[in-house]
Amino acid sequence: MQTALADFIKDTPEGREADAILRKCVHCGFCTATCPTYQLLGDELDGPRGRIYLIKRVLEGETPSAKTQLHLDRCLTCRNCETTCPSGVQYGRLVDIGRQVVEDQVGRSTAQKLVRGALKEGLTSRAFAPALRAGQAVRALLPGPLKAKVPPRRAAGAWPATPTGTHARRMLMLEGCVQPAMAPNINSATARVFDALGIELLRPGRAGCCGAIRHHLNDHAGGLDDARRNVEAWWPAIEAGAQAIVINASGCGTQVKDYGHLLRHDPLYADKARRVSELARDVVEVLAAEAQALAGKLRAAAEAERVVFHPPCSLQHGQKIRGVVEGLLQSLGAEVLPFAESHLCCGSAGTYSVLQPELAYPLRDRKLAHLEGAQPQVILSANIGCITHLASGTATPVLHWIEWIDRRLQAV
Repeated sequence: MQTALADFIKDTPEGREADAILRKCVHCGFCTATCPTYQLLGDELDGPRGRIYLIKRVLEGETPSAKTQLHLDRCLTCRNCETTCPSGVQYGRLVDIGRQVVEDQVGRSTAQKLVRGALKEGLTSRAFAPALRAGQAVRALLPGPLKAKVPPRRAAGAWPATPTGTHARRMLMLEGCVQPAMAPNINSATARVFDALGIELLRPGRAGCCGAIRHHLNDHAGGLDDARRNVEAWWPAIEAGAQAIVINASGCGTQVKDYGHLLRHDPLYADKARRVSELARDVVEVLAAEAQALAGKLRAAAEAERVVFHPPCSLQHGQKIRGVVEGLLQSLGAEVLPFAESHLCCGSAGTYSVLQPELAYPLRDRKLAHLEGAQPQVILSANIGCITHLASGTATPVLHWIEWIDRRLQAV
């Protein structure tokens, strides 16, 4: 695709990156077949090809409108189109650039600013946990849409009692911002499984939100500040020989693996950020290498359980990890059931289910129809957003797959 970017952006890092991405697109349209919003709305401008066209025109100097912004806002950033694209177009990075430029030129209404500001600051704040507990205390009285956003309170389970320094192998773990409050057992279950394998997980107190929430709400500067804080928090342990940074929320993993790119122009953090990205591992990337040891510990476990695994977009399209969780679960005694449209987004997409509920909930229901159609005993996933979103629409238990493994370990 030929481009002629406007003077305001063409010589900036973002402009050069956008130009290179745009030039790869041949407008073949393969991406429209796998775009969730195009599937729902049937509008070319609500598919990747149309959004690329809109972004190109804006970057070439055309003044965007509120309608332009709406089409970009409706994008889930699921990156399914990247998996489909034969030309290797990095659509996720392009839409981040385009959204920021459009927001700078179009702005937001007061109501939009308030909601987006509350999400950016509220979800990443230490005040989120007590606020959630207050909501859970009156959950039964909440109206349906709000009740769906407040999951029932879950027990955390015990952190491993193994004394610090006992294990020779040590790795860092990102605890996340909302996960410790919404589903605290995910982190403790991860620690228990790793402890059983002789691996200690370190939790530096200064680490926090990965930055994805702010970044995808167009607060790129705030997202970079989150990244720098985490780099600083992890760096002493990295220098001391931590073998990896384990991340059990696939959305966070996608963001941390991108730190090297996001901070590449920062003279103080570029090298450290690149090293952090090199060490970042989704939890399955570590445990897949430990499958034999895990299987040995589960030989006396209960009979096979029928499970279905919903692969989050951030895992299969963002991190390009496909089939690994399913293979691990099968090797550990699960009967992993197939289902249709496993490539499509469930509609959670970070804050999308709050900002675009009219699209998020039909996508959730479509996904659940396929998942429940397999008649599983439990639905498993790999990202706190997907887990919470799916659980709000079904009576079938929805867990992180690491919780399933932990439960099997505890049953031995």
